[in-house]
Amino acid sequence: MNLSIHPDADAANAAATECLVAWLMSPGARNVMVAGGNTPIELYRRVAQRRLALSHLKVFALDEYVGVPLDDPRNCANLLRRSVAEAWGVAPGQFFALNSTKDEALAGIQEHERRIGSLGGLDVVVLGLGQNGHLGFNEPGSSEHSIGRVLDLDFISVEANRKWFEGAYAPARGVTAGLKTILAARHVLLLACGTHKATAVKALIEGPRSPRCPASFLQGHPDTRIFVDQMAASGLDRQD
Repeated sequence: MNLSIHPDADAANAAATECLVAWLMSPGARNVMVAGGNTPIELYRRVAQRRLALSHLKVFALDEYVGVPLDDPRNCANLLRRSVAEAWGVAPGQFFALNSTKDEALAGIQEHERRIGSLGGLDVVVLGLGQNGHLGFNEPGSSEHSIGRVLDLDFISVEANRKWFEGAYAPARGVTAGLKTILAARHVLLLACGTHKATAVKALIEGPRSPRCPASFLQGHPDTRIFVDQMAASGLDRQD
């Protein structure tokens, strides 16, 4: 696990972009999993500005809200379709979203992970970091061996999502790829910025590997690159 600390979010995004571009353009890079949410949007935009030849990629959504209509622009599928699949020039039919329909979400994530396995696994995973240390919707209490599933969201996650849903209703359930799938990827990039992520960053970097902070399981991954700004790193005992 490699940590790099940058003066601000702009610098962290710039460094993360260089890393991600190198991975995407490396020989054999085919299967990419991308997180929804606000954190990686600027990273995706910077990659799109490079106008790279990425039509060969297969892009998989990491997570999705359950119960949000398929045509709602706030669901992860539509966000990732716009900011990644279309913006990066991924070939039609090569973007695989997760089904947000309550009755079909579980079957959808099971098929999602079967497809990833049949393709030989993931080459690159792009992650944000929840304030509670979650990855995707693998909330505190998740095993490092967890597989894709539908689950209730932690209170902290629900509250954090209210800004996307106008402060009233926020989804209470989600569907996510499991930590087992994430940790099997060749390369993992995690981006975290802001003081509200400082506690989670400290648990990720300095805490024990524990289900209490699902992100801490990245400590055992052979090639995880973590990009944070100074505010997100402010809780670390050591910043060298």
